[in-house]
Amino acid sequence: MMREVLERRFKRLLKGAPKAGEQAGSEDASEAPAEEAEADGSWPDLVIIDGGPGQLAAARAILDGLGIADVPLVGIAKGRDREAGRETFHMTGREPFRLEPRDPVLYFVQRLRDEAHRFAIGTHRGRRKKDIRSAGLAEIGGIGPARKRALLNHFGTLKAIERASLEDLQRAPGINAATAQAVYNFFRPQG
Repeated sequence: MMREVLERRFKRLLKGAPKAGEQAGSEDASEAPAEEAEADGSWPDLVIIDGGPGQLAAARAILDGLGIADVPLVGIAKGRDREAGRETFHMTGREPFRLEPRDPVLYFVQRLRDEAHRFAIGTHRGRRKKDIRSAGLAEIGGIGPARKRALLNHFGTLKAIERASLEDLQRAPGINAATAQAVYNFFRPQG
């Protein structure tokens, strides 16, 4: 995952937003639209990696593979007890170090990390919830994405679809009698 994120980000930067004093991938750096450079952002002064020496080494290898050696990386690992305030900072060519527990920089880095975790966990939960909602319908023959959406939009939940009568299923937009019968039979096995 780290490889995918770092490669995507830095390949975009290499292509469209040259570092200060360098030319873009095209003959004339002014050919790149201003909106493109703004959307990609500028070259980072520092890349913070959530993890210790192993993750830092992996990130360094990815950037080295792209020919980027001058962007500093720092890995931030939680302490042995995973306590906030006990983070260890790792940088290539430097001994690991810690900041004082009440250091404002440490608080800032902790908030960055916590926000990144909150975003990642929220995104993952949203995708999982969406997958679970439609997973039960995926097993029914003749039900494609459009009919799944139609059923979920009409009934709201998979549980409501399971409980629906044959007549209710037939009233759902985009669902014909044969499809309604297939859904009804799927949730009420004969025999």
